[in-house]
Amino acid sequence: MRQNPDKPRQPVFSQHGVLLVDKPKTWTSFDVVNFIRARFNIPKVGHCGTLDPAATGLLIIVIGKFTKLSDKFSGQDKTYEGTLILGTETDSLDMDGTVTAQGDYSTVTPEQIKNVVAGFVGEQQQIPPMVSAVKVDGKKLYELARKGIEIERDAKTITIKSIRITRIELPFVDITVACTKGTYIRTLCADIGKKLGCGATLFALNRLKSGEFDLKDAVSLDTIKTWEQTELDDSLRDFLLKKIAKMNL
Repeated sequence: MRQNPDKPRQPVFSQHGVLLVDKPKTWTSFDVVNFIRARFNIPKVGHCGTLDPAATGLLIIVIGKFTKLSDKFSGQDKTYEGTLILGTETDSLDMDGTVTAQGDYSTVTPEQIKNVVAGFVGEQQQIPPMVSAVKVDGKKLYELARKGIEIERDAKTITIKSIRITRIELPFVDITVACTKGTYIRTLCADIGKKLGCGATLFALNRLKSGEFDLKDAVSLDTIKTWEQTELDDSLRDFLLKKIAKMNL
């Protein structure tokens, strides 16, 4: 729990709304939820769409009655910016895992990268990684992965609406991806590496958008740590006036 135990407990926070948080590295999505719940003494707090600890960016926090909208917000399209590193494969498909293979990317050209990446646009079947929150027979995959267990996973239908390459500086490739709910960018990076024949893994990930919500409207945790209930209430009210009315809820 990332809460100061010496801080006096505040009265129960009874307001409702949406708070956009710019999640930093190392924090889990539940760390953020638990911190906000404890700091402001809020009975009901949730988030809409998990971000891995190593990922950063937009995390939608729902408070009070707005927790009922969690499924609605979680189900919206997402936009990410990410960096993949060619020539490296890991067991988790990102840099938090153990390196399982090294490949030669020296002959890969920018033109090949562009062609391969373009081929992933559209509807497709994607297999969730073992290090994910997907449940199989009531068990989250990452719980099994921690025990060294790997099981067969059913492919899910996802749609990559667009992929834009913003930088190629081998072995690194920066991409911006617009996609549907349930798309794993780490799996996308690994699949790109397979197509190129050298392997690849996700090096960094930042969520920019989720539905109508945008990272540029999010608040850093460092700022939230300075808030009292009054500032949180003001933030929720401002957000409601500016954003929620546009979403036809």
